[in-house]
Amino acid sequence: MPNIKSAMKRVKVAQAKTLRNKMIKSGLKTVVKKFDTALLNNDLDKAKALYPEVSKKIDMAAAKGVIHKNAASRKKAKLALRLNAAAQK
Repeated sequence: MPNIKSAMKRVKVAQAKTLRNKMIKSGLKTVVKKFDTALLNNDLDKAKALYPEVSKKIDMAAAKGVIHKNAASRKKAKLALRLNAAAQK
């Protein structure tokens, strides 16, 4: 445990930021999982409805610095490819 006042504050700030990042990542994973489940169940209408929500969550995570912007772009592209492939079947 730190003894210096500024170090104590840094510990508190780091804990708060870690919690925020975990919440954002968890929400992102939940929405992606719903999207994947819809695709696996061949529920294209639900998947198409969820895609904008997934895309928004990914963009928000990138904006907050939780994930890198290139990683966000890659994730959105992969999900779009999967959605389009499912729609072609």
